[in-house]
Parts: sequence; C-alpha cells; structure tokens
Amino acid sequence: MDEHISCIVCLSAEQEDLMPYTPEEKSRAVTRIRRIRGQAEALERAIQAGASCAALLQQIVAMRGATNGLMAEVMESHLRETFDPRIKSKAAPKATDYDEDLEGVMKILRTYLK
Repeated sequence: MDEHISCIVCLSAEQEDLMPYTPEEKSRAVTRIRRIRGQAEALERAIQAGASCAALLQQIVAMRGATNGLMAEVMESHLRETFDPRIKSKAAPKATDYDEDLEGVMKILRTYLK
C-alpha cells in the first residue's frame, strides 16, 4: 500500500523538491489509513463474532467510503505533482486556471468515488 500512496506519504530523493503536499495533507492521509485499519479490525471481529450480514455490509460500506476518500486525496496530490506547472518551475503559489481545472476534475472523481 505504501507504494501506491507515495505521492503523499513518502519522499524519494529525486522528488523531494517537487512534492506538493503539506504536513497537514500527510497527517490527513495517515489518519485515514489508521481509520481504515481500525475499520478492518472491527470487521474482522464482527465476522468472528458471527455478526449479521447487514451489520457486516454496513462496516464494509464505511471502509469503502474511507478508502475512496483516501484515494481522492492521493489522486489530487498526484495530479498536482504531475501537472501543476508551478511545482516544476518552483514559481510562487498563486491562483491560476490550473487550480480551477483541477478542482473540476477532482469534483468529478469524488462524485464517481462515492
């Protein structure tokens, strides 16, 4: 899993200067991962305890929502890292058409991930 969230969680030597995420974004990603881990452990306990299928499905849906939220954050970070012209040029961050375009793409992706 660490390999797939490298654009938020991990720093590589060649990307260190290009990483667009903030400590707050990294903290949110780690918090989401911990929440997903807790949900998976609760699901395991529920299965072992013989919980009803309805209760199990409810927990699975909650896990899916948390995973999709993490995926949206990682996707946004990846898109910024890959396509934001200010990152590679190290230009001062200011609002651009890029920001509006990215927000439009992320709105569509978040809708799809729900």
